[in-house]
Amino acid sequence: NLKNFNNRDYEPVSWTLYFNERKPVTINEDTFYVYAQGNEGPLLVLLHGGGYSALTWAQFTKSIISLVTCQVMAIDLRGHGSTTTKDDDDLSIQTLASDIANILESISNNRPVILIGHSLGGAVAVRSTPLITNVVAVVIIDVVEGTAMDALRSMQGFLRSRPSSFGSISKAVEWCVRSGQIRNLESAKVSVPGQIKTILNNTLGTDDLESEDESVNKNEKSTQLGGPMDTIVEGELSGSSVSQETNVTKSDKYTWRINLAKTEKYWSEWFNGLSSAFLEISAPKLLLLAKVDRLDKELTVGHMQGKFQLQVLTACGHAVQEDTPDKVAGAVASFLVRHKFAKPTVDFTWFMST
Repeated sequence: NLKNFNNRDYEPVSWTLYFNERKPVTINEDTFYVYAQGNEGPLLVLLHGGGYSALTWAQFTKSIISLVTCQVMAIDLRGHGSTTTKDDDDLSIQTLASDIANILESISNNRPVILIGHSLGGAVAVRSTPLITNVVAVVIIDVVEGTAMDALRSMQGFLRSRPSSFGSISKAVEWCVRSGQIRNLESAKVSVPGQIKTILNNTLGTDDLESEDESVNKNEKSTQLGGPMDTIVEGELSGSSVSQETNVTKSDKYTWRINLAKTEKYWSEWFNGLSSAFLEISAPKLLLLAKVDRLDKELTVGHMQGKFQLQVLTACGHAVQEDTPDKVAGAVASFLVRHKFAKPTVDFTWFMST
């Protein structure tokens, strides 16, 4: 209903509603930003998909913390969010996996780690697991080698269909929701600022939002990002009633944080061999999918052999953890309690898919 869309509030909200702190982790010349919540239990390390940021996990974090005793650390991957590295363009799967291993070696203190990754982040989780000694479980969300490789054929066309700039953060939030990119408005209001930057001075939308919020710690300086970029978020559009204007206008203030169109040379390696690598992980594994038909042959056989747990969630798009954060949290919490990795809270109930 177009009238309902027009009456909605698209004003962005601060990450401070969902995380206790945002802190830099410096590895050599690279500075990675992590968002943290909780101080007891296993460490859930959350890895976002291409074009997203750590804030894609905001609502999931709020929900999972209420269900099990755990600590959450959501990471802005190289080339994304507030993270800055000496080579933001190097998005090879080996580099991304090494980044996560180095970050955890620096700050995990040998706590039991559960790696949770969405889309590209799922591939990074799988590839970084052999590099990290204290990983006890792996959860990957809506990424399967076969369907991912098929989707790459149409990716450039999808990227070209997206607006390249926005007049305000709220306009970017509105586009993401009305296009179906993110189906949960409350999640989009906190996550979209982490996906865009100012055209003029390359500050992240998240930092612009903080500078307007008097309650935010004034000692943290806005992160300066890399050079001019223009495009994308990985995923799929559905049912869009929004015109796709791709020209930057003089009045537009924001553009996308990262141009994934320029990372095409890495796309195949992100997902090639992913199914076998996932099955080879000896730790308990959970695969969450938005549609059951996304399961490829190798994983179908592996699931029949009981090599991993499968959960299919409905009524959501590719950004599963944003569209249905409570369901994703419920499925993950039940997985953690079943394997005795985390203790349930008084609010915990066993997740039953519908």
